[in-house]
Amino acid sequence: MSKDIGEEDLFSVNDKFTSKFYKVKIGTVVAQKETEPEKQETRQRVEEDRKPQIEAAIVRILKSRKILDHNNIIAEVTKQLQPRFLANPTEIKKRTELLIERDFLERDNTDRKLYRYLA
Repeated sequence: MSKDIGEEDLFSVNDKFTSKFYKVKIGTVVAQKETEPEKQETRQRVEEDRKPQIEAAIVRILKSRKILDHNNIIAEVTKQLQPRFLANPTEIKKRTELLIERDFLERDNTDRKLYRYLA
């Protein structure tokens, strides 16, 4: 008899139970809290899962617009991903730089803030 619940423990309802009190307090089982390393690992996995979504949004936007400046890309990506999560502008910039390295996008020759989609 302990407060810990094991896999082999069985519970049953006592139909014959009666009490003078109107309310009977029944303790609930509390879910185990995540430890700090587990929280960090979860956050890291979530960030890794968001990276392709950010890249896909950038490519979709530039594919339809062909040329767009940096501030408008950040605004559009944030707006497009808002139902899923709040995109971090620094992460959007990192993803944009990686897309440039992988030849999905290029910077404009005259204005460095303009990005051009490469077909």
